Amino acid sequence: MRPRLPSPLHELRDPRLTALGLRLALKRDDLIHPEVPGNKWRKLKYNLTAARERGQRTLLTFGGAYSNHLRATAAAGHALGLATVGVVRGEELAGRPLNPSLAFAVEHGMRLVFVDRATYRAKHTPQVLDRLLAVHGPAYLLPEGGSNEAAVRGCAELPAELGDDFDVVCVAVGTGGTLAGIAAGLPPGRRAIGFAVLKGGFLAAEVAELQRRTRGAPTDNWHVEHDFHHGGYARRGPELDTFLADFAARHDFAPEPIYVGKMLFGLFALAERGAFTPGTRLIAVITG
Repeated sequence: MRPRLPSPLHELRDPRLTALGLRLALKRDDLIHPEVPGNKWRKLKYNLTAARERGQRTLLTFGGAYSNHLRATAAAGHALGLATVGVVRGEELAGRPLNPSLAFAVEHGMRLVFVDRATYRAKHTPQVLDRLLAVHGPAYLLPEGGSNEAAVRGCAELPAELGDDFDVVCVAVGTGGTLAGIAAGLPPGRRAIGFAVLKGGFLAAEVAELQRRTRGAPTDNWHVEHDFHHGGYARRGPELDTFLADFAARHDFAPEPIYVGKMLFGLFALAERGAFTPGTRLIAVITG
């Protein structure tokens, strides 16, 4: 199945925003492809091209137990006839039943390797990488979340699909590649806001470093909101659940809670605080 590009842009009419003089549209990147949706398609696009140009027949990458990136890499590799290896954080998971995300990856041919958290934290070091390649053979290495220079290049293509009728683009941030790319591709006078889904306050530095590696220096048209992670990755509480249930009832659309739900929660919270001047035209990227 070919990707659906440009992805649809749907106006969202919500009286809470209308009363504040704001407009919001959803950029439905989740509809790009049923198995490689959203920012995953954009982030993998040039990485997959590079792997094939280099003659690599295996993709080796990293993720947590519920990683959408592992799912997408497995599906993309399966479609292109490439072997895939997924290094999963948490060796204790090896003896447990696979959750739906990991089961999907295995069904699409991915070999899972469970490692302890100390090893996972050192996944970028030569010692860990050399050991993995010694076991699994030559491979094209994809970082956690797929965020590298090639991913930034792919995500930088998104703003060209938006036209001129917008002021601010909002997106969830897990590893930084999507925000780094979107901000790099924005026309003058527009801004991007990233909503961190992990606690720790480190993601702004990750975005800046990705832009530095890709462009030579960070752009000045973005920032990261660090206050809407709801406890950390894949964590949630009653406040977020209530918001998502209400959003689904209002708009007949249920955002996934790990990334998109937190971004939308943060966007509405900022709007209620008066962070956007009346007349601001917002776009929320639905990444998966």
